[in-house]
Amino acid sequence: MTSRKPKAQSPKPDLVQLLAIETSCDETAAAVVAETGDAARPWALRSNVVASQAAIHREWGGVVPELASRQHVRDVCGVVERALDDAGIGFSDVGAVAVTQGPGLVGSLLVGVAFAKSLAWSLGVPLVPVHHLAGHIESLVLHHGELPLPAVVLVVSGGHTSLYLVREPGTYQLIGRARDDAAGEAYDKVAKLLGLGYPGGPVIDRLAKTGRDDAYDLPMPRMTHADRNAPEGTAPAGLLPPALEHRTDFSFSGLKTAVLRLVRGKTGARLSDADVADICASFQRVVVEALLDPTFEAARWLGARSIGIAGGVSANSRLRADAGARGARYGIPVFVPPLSLSTDNAAMIGAAGLRRLRAGVTADWTLNCQRQRQYSDDRPHRLPLVQHQEAPRGRPDHGRGRRHRQEERRQGRHGARLGDAHYCGRVRERLGGRAD
Repeated sequence: MTSRKPKAQSPKPDLVQLLAIETSCDETAAAVVAETGDAARPWALRSNVVASQAAIHREWGGVVPELASRQHVRDVCGVVERALDDAGIGFSDVGAVAVTQGPGLVGSLLVGVAFAKSLAWSLGVPLVPVHHLAGHIESLVLHHGELPLPAVVLVVSGGHTSLYLVREPGTYQLIGRARDDAAGEAYDKVAKLLGLGYPGGPVIDRLAKTGRDDAYDLPMPRMTHADRNAPEGTAPAGLLPPALEHRTDFSFSGLKTAVLRLVRGKTGARLSDADVADICASFQRVVVEALLDPTFEAARWLGARSIGIAGGVSANSRLRADAGARGARYGIPVFVPPLSLSTDNAAMIGAAGLRRLRAGVTADWTLNCQRQRQYSDDRPHRLPLVQHQEAPRGRPDHGRGRRHRQEERRQGRHGARLGDAHYCGRVRERLGGRAD
């Protein structure tokens, strides 16, 4: 038997309580989000549960896809169970199930998609596929209510740096993107160069507060000409003036290389704590300026009434402070999510799922995960399916992959374990089935 909180007051019968599942990378998350019937603040967050894998991947210096997907299998049942308990509801109160369809790690996505399909089928409720970046945008609405539109929204995380124009609720037009490394990826790589561990964003942010941001003259990354390898510009033709067409794109590979050369140039003399703090502060200053300059330029040109910043990097203290200061200077409000909704979570997937559900977008049981990196209403729901790739011939367990498996076998963590069967058995019991 599980301890249950007093049952939450149910919304009106025509308002949906949606269960959302997020497994795109290394967080297993579930949330319950309910409609409110209020056009200004359309959703209410009932629960939000996140099981992080940061400790597992830290020793490898980054996310190991196979370890991530296996841990999702272990965690997903218990996370969903707790989300329902925290919301004070049961499976019979769930009116729809939303799940991150992509982009992300294929193995991780498959766990969430398969679980959500099975659960929606068992409950007989709609299944709603959600794009991960749409979820980040909707995290702003979940916390602040509908933004003043039109709005320019910067989604910046470890895997994505994208700029969107939002003209009306639920429509996102891509006007800028990273041409190489995303901002969060640059943080992780610079942290690795400095021996700061993984994840790099929080530790660089912390050390930068004790350093001088003018200690090193690092180059400002700007896209001032067309990328010859790109078939077309990111922003739709004619939306921006020629001077801004490529300035709304981002590039951080050159900045990363500049830090690499700076560190190598100091070889022979051990970097002091002050040196590391100064490098962190100088690097962070440049990244924040490179993110905010095109965002505010696009907002002013397009007549945006608000600016939003979402994604994991939106938790950065300097990015928040500088964005707020610029917004006050230019007279345009800047919205950021709370820290709990900045990194990957299922609450944002629930908000985006309710938006799509009300637009009539649902999926059948052939739903599969998808790997497209960007999202735009030019082709909003036509993301290509992941194609099956035949495994390479030869030994499958060579190198680092073999060490992963050996370590898992040594710890007795290979495959499902008693705790997983226990939690999944409880889920089956609550669905009315037999717990094996």
